[in-house]
Amino acid sequence: MKKLLFTLGLIAVSMGVFAQDNMAGSAVGKAKKRAIYSRDFLMIQLSYDGWAQAPDSLNTKGLPRGFNIALMYDFPIKATKFSFAAGLGISTSSVPLDGKVLDMSNGNSTAVRFVNSDTYKKYKIATSYLEIPLEFRFRQVADNANKGFKAAIGAKVGMLVNAHTKGKNTLGGEKNIIKEQNKRFFNPWRFAATARVGYGNIGLFTAVNLNPLFKDNTGSDIRPYSIGITLSGL
Repeated sequence: MKKLLFTLGLIAVSMGVFAQDNMAGSAVGKAKKRAIYSRDFLMIQLSYDGWAQAPDSLNTKGLPRGFNIALMYDFPIKATKFSFAAGLGISTSSVPLDGKVLDMSNGNSTAVRFVNSDTYKKYKIATSYLEIPLEFRFRQVADNANKGFKAAIGAKVGMLVNAHTKGKNTLGGEKNIIKEQNKRFFNPWRFAATARVGYGNIGLFTAVNLNPLFKDNTGSDIRPYSIGITLSGL
């Protein structure tokens, strides 16, 4: 009788250990699957930035550039290769001008004026936005964001958090920097259409402003755009 009870006890313990191993293995498998699918939560973008509908007399100099970073959360659409993503991000843009400066001392006037100036060796207009990006996505490999062809279209809404001009010259043989921070001419909101394609973790993207950079009463209809590379799934 004791031998029988001992044998049954060993069988019960073995079954319990086997069941726990299976549950642990299943949990690890699910966790790995979730980790693989949700890795596309960080998006970093480097871009060339331009101004559409700018006056013919307004030219850029050097390399107009932008940097965007966003944390995205992906919502798969049932058992398909499509998903919807929303997130929170920050974008910055720096556009150097050639021989022109933005007249910040334009009194009480609301009109944007770019005037000729040789005061600065380098001069740029910089903006920063807090953004909510939205994307409708397609993945060739639905359960792994790090592999295969990927494409997305979407939009983003941005709130202006900083706008300034920055000029560099020399004074007394030393480098001199003059920075003017003023948002009074700039549109406080940004609405942009976006699109991107890629393979694995690397892709190309574009973003085009749907509304002007400056306020409606400034007499300017400049609309920024960006073209660049995307690193995602990091």
